[in-house]
Amino acid sequence: MDTLDKIDRRLLAELQAEGRVTNVELAKRVGLTAPPCLRRMRALEEAGVIRGYHAEVDPAKLGFAITVFAMVSLKSQAEADLRAFEDHMKTLAEVRECHMLNGEIDFILKIVSRDLQSFQEFLTSRLTPAPNVASVKTSLTIRTAKQLPGVPLD
Repeated sequence: MDTLDKIDRRLLAELQAEGRVTNVELAKRVGLTAPPCLRRMRALEEAGVIRGYHAEVDPAKLGFAITVFAMVSLKSQAEADLRAFEDHMKTLAEVRECHMLNGEIDFILKIVSRDLQSFQEFLTSRLTPAPNVASVKTSLTIRTAKQLPGVPLD
């Protein structure tokens, strides 16, 4: 989908804000009837613009009281080593996000943990000794002032 029209953008904005909205309600909000609204949603899904649907859960209420950002430097930045690190991060459930960066730090990770002791164990037994890891610097979040899904669509 090379271009999104105004209705597509409104549809996406509504879905980002409330993914469980019914098709009938969504159609009403964007000024369509239900059938063309559903066709547009399916087209956006097939084009990969809409990648999926999920529930936003409260980590603390599920026992994950802390969030940590880890800046990881690797010993080698060869493509095979970068991919091997990414593949390894995909196996670690506590790692919720993994982004490769340019500059001194190779990756930034968003990690959730039940408590500091659990995080320390994860750090020393699973992250730091991972293949090709040169160094890990961590920052524990104090609070989150803003956390929005998706992208701006207005």
